[in-house]
Amino acid sequence: MAKVAVYNMEGKEVDSIDLDDAIFGVEVNDHLVHMAVVQQLANKRQGTQKAKTRSEVSGGGRKPWRQKGTGHARQGSTRAPQWKGGGVVFAPVPRDYSFKMNKKEKRAALKSALTSRVQENKLIIIDELKLDEYKTKNFKAVIDNLKLTKAYVVLNENDEKVVISARNLPNVRTALTNTINVYDIMNGGTVVLTKDAVKTIEEVYA
Repeated sequence: MAKVAVYNMEGKEVDSIDLDDAIFGVEVNDHLVHMAVVQQLANKRQGTQKAKTRSEVSGGGRKPWRQKGTGHARQGSTRAPQWKGGGVVFAPVPRDYSFKMNKKEKRAALKSALTSRVQENKLIIIDELKLDEYKTKNFKAVIDNLKLTKAYVVLNENDEKVVISARNLPNVRTALTNTINVYDIMNGGTVVLTKDAVKTIEEVYA
């Protein structure tokens, strides 16, 4: 088991914790991590882009000039792609970009992402995260005490004071243990977990 230091909100080491190797010590599967990230980004795409082909553009039913004898190249319609105002070749149409991953693949990708954060020393455990008031400055002080510039903070329970206080910080994202995902773990900078969040993750994903 990996032994990780536990810090308080002042950034001082107060304890240590053993992380479950079944979650934080697996063999990293880069392919599944990549697939999970691509899936999340693909599922966000609206897929509503649309352009008209030559058959959909109005007009152009009459030949612009006769077939032979003008010296021009033959033309059948002014809505062909080479004409101004004509249709688009291979025009994009609305489509669904989303695809599915198996539950086992998703779980393995999440474990790989968490393990990679541990291996790269980008995972910090904090004993608790409580604020007395809605104050961005107070939350930023905690982040500064931990010497972080970009953080993905995972809470065990929805604490409005923490979530709202962190909302205005551009390089900080908050999440609950049941909403964590591979993309945010890999792209969110250093992962900050409360001790309760670690316990819940190990219970749910073990």
